[in-house]
Amino acid sequence: MKSIRYFLAAIVCWGTVSTHAQSEFDEGQLGAWYMYFVQKQFEDSNWGIQGDYQFRFWDFGSDLEQVLLRTGVTYRPTNANVLFTAGYANITSGAFGESDATSMEHRIYQEALIPQKLGNRVLLTHRFRSEQRWVEGQDFRTRYRYNIFVNVPFNDTKLDKGVVYAALYNEIFINGETGTNGRLPGQYFDRNRSYIGVGYGILSNLRVQLGWMRQTTAGWAKNQAQVSLHHNF
Repeated sequence: MKSIRYFLAAIVCWGTVSTHAQSEFDEGQLGAWYMYFVQKQFEDSNWGIQGDYQFRFWDFGSDLEQVLLRTGVTYRPTNANVLFTAGYANITSGAFGESDATSMEHRIYQEALIPQKLGNRVLLTHRFRSEQRWVEGQDFRTRYRYNIFVNVPFNDTKLDKGVVYAALYNEIFINGETGTNGRLPGQYFDRNRSYIGVGYGILSNLRVQLGWMRQTTAGWAKNQAQVSLHHNF
């Protein structure tokens, strides 16, 4: 009889937590992310810089989800098909709905980008990223990410001016720590992002993409429209 009571109590607790999680925000509402990615390789040098500046909304522009400002120093070894980056990110996160509450995060990251080509048209990039995170009101944490990007140009064999292409990616996030005190994530899986879109080469070094991304976490899933500019100079 005790086991039955424990089981029923667990169901009640789960139902309470689930109802609360679902009420935090509308999973059926389409959000929007507006993003600018920039990269510069210094002339006659292995060094460069890169950055991405993202404005994320729970809806299409009035309910702030996040402002993410990230920049880094890049290094491309001679005769090696890899790009290393070390950098810093500043993130302001907003609450869903009418609340104006925000929280801050400081983040240091390291990553490696490895391009790969399959045949004449399938352009792959593997990205491995490690993050050290200081989130306001939470314990220090680390996170590990792997993203595979797939670009397929339709009217050429490379991403150039006037080229239309399909863009896809999938990224998985793994927490470095777990905890039960509410100040650390409760499990190693953090989230997964799956994306499909279409892009166009405005210039030889400037592309625009429009797509749809599905983000799934341990507690919720949500769709996001994405508009992004990709600038190399």
